[in-house]
Amino acid sequence: MPKLYIILFFLCNINVSLANNGVINPIKFYKAETINKHTTRIPFKLVDHLIVVEAKLLNQKGNFIIDTGSESMILNKVHFSDLYENQRKRQTATGVLNSVEDRYEKQIKEFILHNFKLENKTSDVINLAHIEKTKKIKILGIIGYNILKDYEVFIDMYLNQITLTKVDDIGNKLNKNVYLEKIVDSLDFNLKNHTIVVNGSVNNQTLRFGIDTAAEFNQINKSVNKKVLKYFIPKKRLTLTGASNRRIEVLAGKLHRVKLSKSIYFGPMLTVLTNLSKMNEAFGTHLDGILGYEFFAQKRVIINYKKETLYFINYPLNYH
Repeated sequence: MPKLYIILFFLCNINVSLANNGVINPIKFYKAETINKHTTRIPFKLVDHLIVVEAKLLNQKGNFIIDTGSESMILNKVHFSDLYENQRKRQTATGVLNSVEDRYEKQIKEFILHNFKLENKTSDVINLAHIEKTKKIKILGIIGYNILKDYEVFIDMYLNQITLTKVDDIGNKLNKNVYLEKIVDSLDFNLKNHTIVVNGSVNNQTLRFGIDTAAEFNQINKSVNKKVLKYFIPKKRLTLTGASNRRIEVLAGKLHRVKLSKSIYFGPMLTVLTNLSKMNEAFGTHLDGILGYEFFAQKRVIINYKKETLYFINYPLNYH
């Protein structure tokens, strides 16, 4: 089987605390479109299977990855190198393949997204040079859970855009007239720390999946029941590079018969077979798999963290 080298981008278990130094100026999403007082729409591009939005920070224009698998906002140390030794974090951030060392913190004075303004947010600072090199783009950082959690987040792979709508403390939208599209289904999830966890099945075997926008390929644990693996059809081997720049070789193929409910199911999805023990340790829970790009490619998904609910909108019918 041929080998392909890709980035499997997935950061997790990053603990955020306030820093007293290194205040950052506002981050501006200069291509965002204001829909109403509480809603903005941001176009994104797909870089391989990563959702990337363009932004400007400290007079630098670059790209931010949308990553629900990351707890904090993350800045790339390559472009924000004016750090202090007392900002070094004592804990390491656990990724899929290994821990990430030499993390720092910066406090963000303001995070401005048109009419949205977040103050005194803290960002981790990590060297992401290897991801820039592999993807051949300038990456300023990553937007994670601590930014997204206060919004209803509509990830639309059909129109290549993200719609962020401010919600109240119980998850109700502050403006009701947001979507032209009709919501056709919904699914409750459990929020484990910052991770979206849903129950599902393959071949009538119950599984727990984490959902992550920055997982370029779905993942299934090697240790799952053989009745599940019966519907994993291997195709080739891949070499994956994780957040810590370490590589592992995995078997990739198509996973069939994934269902999250009686009405929410998927066609065959590109999936890698791997050991998720380190990831489970990082999450502090047991996951049988991760649903990433392939999940969002088949479903137009709205995430409401406060209500712990996913909503689904159909793709338009293709008559051609």
